[in-house]
Amino acid sequence: MKKVKKLSLGFKTVISILIMVVLLSAIEGSIAKIIFDKTINAEYEKNVTNLAETVSVAITRNAALRLKEKVADIFAVSYKKDMDDAGYEAYISNFSALLEDPDYKELLYQLDTIRIKNDVESVYLIYVDADVLKTIYIADGSGDPCVPGDFDDLYESNMFILDNPDTGFPAYITNTQEYGWLVSAGAPIYDDDGNVFAYSFVDISMNDVKAIVAAFAAILLGTTVIIVLVFSLIYIHFIRRTVVKPINSLSDAALSYTESENKNVFEKLEIHTGDEIENLSDAMKQMEKDIETYINDITSITAEKERIGAELNVATQIQADMLPRIFPPFPDIDSFDLYASMDPAKEVGGDFYDFFMVDNDHLGLVVADVSGKGVPAALFMVIAKTLIKNRAITGGTPSEILSYANEQLCEGNEAELFVTVWLAILDIRTGKGIAANAGHEHPALRRADGSFELVVYKHSPAVATMEGMRFREHEFELHPGDTLMCYTDGVTEATNKNDELFGNDRLLAALNKDPDANVEDIIKNVKNDIDAFVGDAPQFDDITMLCLKYKSE
Repeated sequence: MKKVKKLSLGFKTVISILIMVVLLSAIEGSIAKIIFDKTINAEYEKNVTNLAETVSVAITRNAALRLKEKVADIFAVSYKKDMDDAGYEAYISNFSALLEDPDYKELLYQLDTIRIKNDVESVYLIYVDADVLKTIYIADGSGDPCVPGDFDDLYESNMFILDNPDTGFPAYITNTQEYGWLVSAGAPIYDDDGNVFAYSFVDISMNDVKAIVAAFAAILLGTTVIIVLVFSLIYIHFIRRTVVKPINSLSDAALSYTESENKNVFEKLEIHTGDEIENLSDAMKQMEKDIETYINDITSITAEKERIGAELNVATQIQADMLPRIFPPFPDIDSFDLYASMDPAKEVGGDFYDFFMVDNDHLGLVVADVSGKGVPAALFMVIAKTLIKNRAITGGTPSEILSYANEQLCEGNEAELFVTVWLAILDIRTGKGIAANAGHEHPALRRADGSFELVVYKHSPAVATMEGMRFREHEFELHPGDTLMCYTDGVTEATNKNDELFGNDRLLAALNKDPDANVEDIIKNVKNDIDAFVGDAPQFDDITMLCLKYKSE
């Protein structure tokens, strides 16, 4: 057998480790970056909020109030879109003149001082005009006037501030193409009446710290990858020497085992890893010895099994030959039609049927079921059938016949087998008969032009259950056209794959499918319905049926 080329264990190990390294490093770097981002963001938000509050109390409030009055006309509009070109030019001209105002210069100096001292991006004021936020803006020293509309998004997304002016603008972080990362916050500034008339704003750039965090994550990721790769290479070498190589040795030995005339291929292996692989090698060596022993044993067992199989085939044939199989059984007697069948669950079964002429006028009918299956039940069945028939031919009632068989079968019955029996003696001239039921199924009876129904009456215990028993009898009478059908519990207890039983109702439905059919077809109808019901489920019990149609007095 050729060794098929496949991905080696070592290669799979390398790939698995590399994938694991990449995933773990990516996860580690991502988690570290998230943690650092949250920590740094929280610290910057705290700082910008504190600084905005500091600005709100550090500036000259009177100068800020006076300046608001001076610029009211300049900032009569909220957004640049509300101006035409001429209005916008006038706005820029008026704003430029404002740059020389003493109050403006004082506030601008204060804001610039705070900005430079705290090394932040910008510090500025935004005024509240009436009930709307106006773009009234005190610059931070850049020298550029504020264009109305520069803070449109800010105002539109925070209009709730107008309803809660004391709240101010909580710290928030933005990342734009123009300014990069900024953290911003605004604190309220109050007039003499305690009303908010402006907000002090602070912007702190986070570009440097964000770059540091990204660089740290990259360094952490790269360092982790290098460290893990180094250890992975060491680990791969260790795996190759202690796992891959020994396993390859076992694989080669297994492949050559079937081709080698000398079967001691595993015995030659020298694997001393001191772990499960060495245990596997020892197990393979023991398995090699066990296989040799097993092959020798199986050869003998196979021969013995073939002998037993041949004997079972003979036993099956003998048992089948013991049951009457020629129909019609009594060609010279036309007062009744009779048919019976037995399908064993195994090679041999414990069910049996029998019919025989006790004398010229009386017909003996037997349907029985031995407890258990297979050879023991078949042997018990042979004895029971012989005892019942021999005793019936010598004369006597069904009760006497079963009592005799019971005593004989109880002797030496160490296997504690028993047999349920339905036994009847029928006068074929009059249709009158006597039956005894020893723990057997209720027979089904159809009167002429009627339907099959179960004949229910009290049973006696099964034969061979206890010595000294007496069996109850009952009389019955068949009229011309009546049909009697007896069976074993393998019929009603046939089970499908859903563990449902065939049952009495389905039995009667099968019998009444064509009640006027001949006796053979009646039994075949029942058997076909059982097969259709059971489907692919295995047969667990013998199925035996006997059907008699009485024709004349």
